[in-house]
Amino acid sequence: MPIPRDVIGEIQLLIFDLDGTLVDSKLDLALSVNAMLAEMGGAPLPHEEIATYVGRGVGNLVRRALGEAATQQNVEKGVGIFLDYYRRHMLDNTLAYPGVREALEELKGRQLAVLTNKPVRFSQEILAGLGMAQYFACVYGGNSFTEKKPDPIGVRKLMSDLCTPPRQTLIIGDSDTDVLTGRNAGIWTCGVTYGFGAYTLKTIPPDLLLNDLRELPPLLNGVKTQKPTSSRERGQA
Repeated sequence: MPIPRDVIGEIQLLIFDLDGTLVDSKLDLALSVNAMLAEMGGAPLPHEEIATYVGRGVGNLVRRALGEAATQQNVEKGVGIFLDYYRRHMLDNTLAYPGVREALEELKGRQLAVLTNKPVRFSQEILAGLGMAQYFACVYGGNSFTEKKPDPIGVRKLMSDLCTPPRQTLIIGDSDTDVLTGRNAGIWTCGVTYGFGAYTLKTIPPDLLLNDLRELPPLLNGVKTQKPTSSRERGQA
């Protein structure tokens, strides 16, 4: 059944993923990975393949890109090379997805936060560089806590920071990592179909699925309803 209209109207805390949800960073990430591989004597990978490695943190990205060469020593070296290159080039091609700025402007009456597995400093710099930092009360990254998404520690910290119960909290992301994070924290989940991790939502579907972030404000305001892909109840305050 649809998420009850009264529950949608109660949602106050919106937790956004960054890469693939707010910003299209695929090209800069792919170029940085291939720069790392080149320096380590490896062959470049297709950009679309690299995009499937994004979402579980830098270490996982580098490990998967290195493939059979992913010894602990090589991963540590690769992470350093990748981060140094990405630090200098992370805004070369990265842009907000169409409709993101308009949606954030309409949603700014609620509590907005970012929870990403990207290092927090890079996340903050990207949001600032794209002129979107002012919308978010909190930004947490993959090095903000002892565990990364899909562990719920970041969601729980945000609910505590912003004094919002699970029933009034929604996580928005482009991949199964975000859906699993929401489930682990007992909150509502929303997926977007335009991100580079959206193919994973077919096997682990969210409660809501949007083609454009501009669909979210009217949905939360009760202007229209959308059938969820799951009818599970969430934790109560």
